[in-house]
This record gives sequence, structure tokens and C-alpha cells, in this order.
Amino acid sequence: MSDSQVGLLSPFKIAVFWSACILAQSMQAMGAEEPLVAGGARMASMKIISPNGHLGFAPLRTESFRRGIEAGPDYIAADSGSDDVGPVPLGSGQSTSPEAWQRHDLKEMLLASRKLGVPMLIGSAGDTGANCRVDRYVEMITDIAAQCGLKKFSVGYFYSEVERDWLRGKMQAGEVVEGLDGFADLTEEELDATDRIVAMAGVHPYLKLLDEGADVIIGGRSSDSAIFAAPALARGFPENLSYYLGKVLECASFCAEPYGGKETVLGEITMDDVKVTAMHPEQRCTVASVAGHAMYERSDPFHELVAGGRLDMTDCRYEQLDGKTTRITGPVFEPANEFRVKLEGAGRIGERYVGIAGIRDPYTIANVDQVMDWARQQVRERFGENGYELHYNVFGRNGIMGDMEPRRAHPGHELCIVVQGVAPTAEMAEEVTITGTRQLFYARLPDVKGTAGGVSFVFDEVMRASPAYRWTLNHTVPVNHGLEIFPTHMTEAGV
Repeated sequence: MSDSQVGLLSPFKIAVFWSACILAQSMQAMGAEEPLVAGGARMASMKIISPNGHLGFAPLRTESFRRGIEAGPDYIAADSGSDDVGPVPLGSGQSTSPEAWQRHDLKEMLLASRKLGVPMLIGSAGDTGANCRVDRYVEMITDIAAQCGLKKFSVGYFYSEVERDWLRGKMQAGEVVEGLDGFADLTEEELDATDRIVAMAGVHPYLKLLDEGADVIIGGRSSDSAIFAAPALARGFPENLSYYLGKVLECASFCAEPYGGKETVLGEITMDDVKVTAMHPEQRCTVASVAGHAMYERSDPFHELVAGGRLDMTDCRYEQLDGKTTRITGPVFEPANEFRVKLEGAGRIGERYVGIAGIRDPYTIANVDQVMDWARQQVRERFGENGYELHYNVFGRNGIMGDMEPRRAHPGHELCIVVQGVAPTAEMAEEVTITGTRQLFYARLPDVKGTAGGVSFVFDEVMRASPAYRWTLNHTVPVNHGLEIFPTHMTEAGV
């Protein structure tokens, strides 16, 4: 899935409406050509650090983070979500990341932001940005503030969940909810099969909460780049460079080399350029690593769809300033003609169990498809053709890429088969999985003479896993403006 898919009614009016309201009068009176900060002081540049490309997925690295703090950032921000984790967390309202890791990162960022007196922004809270994940992050911020005796500060937050009835009303009014990446346009039947929907926010709720004086912002599901672009837009920097700043910082140290996950990088924006610097002593942001990051997890390395239009990086220019810093100029922001917001939805399929089998026998490996066909047939004889799902992943042959694997005909000398059984009840899912796993052992192959079987089992039993969900929505829907379905709230934390 792409990170966002949205449009804009006006190239500037909506995207920077909240910051423009604050800055326009002062800039006109002063004849200012540079962005202004609170109190009217001119600001030639703005610094923001990104300590983690997916907050909580693995703990941020404290050494490079503290170096980033020493560099004096104006903002601290991190993305905390991704649809890379699959549909289960969204559908179930859970996180895949341990809360202890999430709390670790939130505490490091909060203590640093309060010490420096700079805002802290988190987007797509708790892996999915679901309302319950936003609420839990706000609770953790409140708990940490109380435990650490922090002075009172304001916490802004917004929700991104969309009610099915609201979306149904749009469809019944004639709006087309357009599918992305091979998804058909949404039908009411598919909508009914959906348990939870989140919309992908752009910069707009962040700008509103910054305008209202939030010291900490916890965001629902968000376009990754919007989390970082919003502070720059709030300070009056141009859209093209602000959105590029967001694009390059969204995955933290993934734009640096050598590879090192969860390390801090610092981005600096001026009216003319963006500069990005690695904070880890052994990492550097190079022309190759920064330009190459545009290719990360996307089929189009030149364009980034955001809430309000499209960032065109075709003519970006990259310059190595020193051993750790690359300068970027030349991105173009193209406002869209219609405001469309991306939707992600997940629907429950059933309960799920997992079995694991290993194969070392060369003859069984050569006939592994027949072995799985035999096991499938035994499941069909017990349960019929419908009402359950049975999946096999053969690691050592094509377990990762499936039919796209170019070396499928050249398996390894041993294979691991992961069996997944899904059914409406836990009891049925367990039996489907046991049958689909154990019958691998009993498969009848024409040249087998012995009775020992060609398959071994890591466990005699099968293991209960999380319920199975599928993606039901990867679509866009038109809205009137960037705040229509993203309600914002303010509260306080600290003592």
C-alpha cells in the first residue's frame, strides 16, 4: 500500500491555512522574507530530529538520539505506524509492538522535548493509528509525565477512525470510493465485511493542534511525511521543501549508511533547501543513501502522494556537504484538484492455528507439492470444500515470494512448511491445522516403500495464533477539507 492518497482544493489555502492565519499579518507588517517564530523573531532555518522510523517496533538507540538532542532541534517527531504489519493489528485494535518498547521511546522523546521546551509529534499511534491506540498513547504520556514530575504541558491528539455508516452514506449519495493498487471500487458487501477503518491524515490536524499550542501531539493514522512536514509548514517554509523534509525523515536512519535501524537523523530546512545529517558516529547521509531512500518500499521513486497533492522528486539535486550531511534542492509540490483521503480497512476472517513441519528426505522434497495436495485432500474429506482456509508456506523453496520466486525449481536440501488453518471457531481451526499438518507425514508417494514417513514435526501440537484478518479497504474517498474526518482534542499532562 502507498502511504497516502489525497487531494487539495487550493494549493496553499488549506495545506497551510492554520499557520498562515498566524503568520500573514506579522509578515505583511514587517515586510519579512523569512519565516517567523513565536514572538515575531525571524527564523532562517528549522531543525527536526527523527529517532525511529516506527516508534515502538524496536527501541530507539539512545546514543544517537542524545547526539540529536545536543544539536538543538526545534521539534522532535516520529512515525509510530505502518500497514507493513498486516491487517491483524488494525482489525483487532491491538499493537504488534510491545508496550514496554513504545513506552521507552515515548519517555525518551518526552523528557527531551520538555527539557528543551520544543514540541513533540507522534503519528499513527500504536502501529495503526486506531482510536484506542491514540488513547493509550495519551495515557502513557500522562503516566510518564506524572512519574517523572514534569511540569504541566498541553497534549493535543486527533482520531482517524471512520464509521462504516458515514462511508455508506457517501456511497449511497453517489460518491465512488475508488480502489487502489488492484482493489476494486468499494461495494457495500465489502464494507459490511470490515471491522475497522482508519483514514490517512495529512498535515491539517497537526497544523491545527500546533496553532492551538500543543506541546505534545499524538496523531491517529497519518501520512508518514505529514508528521514532519507540518512543523515546517507551521513555521512558514514552502510546501515543496516541507514535504521533502517529511519524506526523507519518515524512516529515520534508513536514509543513512551503513545500515543501522532506529538511529536518529536530523533534518534542517531553509527557504532554499533541506539538509539531512546522521547522528550516529558511524553513519553518514550520502547522496546515494538519501536519493536511494526515495526507492524504499515503492514502485515509483519519483513521486510521493500526500494529503494535498503530490511531491515530485524527479528533478531533485543532491550535494554532499560534508562526511555526514547531504543537501537537497529541487523538489516540486503539485496541488491536486480534488481532496481525496486514503482509507485502510480490515475485516475478520476467523480463528487461526499454525503448524510447523520439516522435510530432509530428497524424494519428499522433490514431490513436496504432491505431499501438500495429499494433506489438502484429507482436510477436504473431513470438512468439505468451503467454510475454512488452509495455507502452506514452503520455506527453502518459495516461502517468501511464492509464485514470484525465480528459483522455485531449485529448493534447498531441507524445507520448512508452515501450515495455517483458519475457520469460524477455534476448535475447527485447530482440527483443520492438525489434519493439514499431520497428513503431510502420511502422504502416499509412488516410490515410497517404508513406513517411517518423510516429514518431521517441530511440535506434536499446533499453536493458536491471532485471529486472521484481511485487508478490505485500500481506497480513497472525497472529503470537503483536511479536517473533516479528523477530530482534534486538547488535554493536559504533568503536575
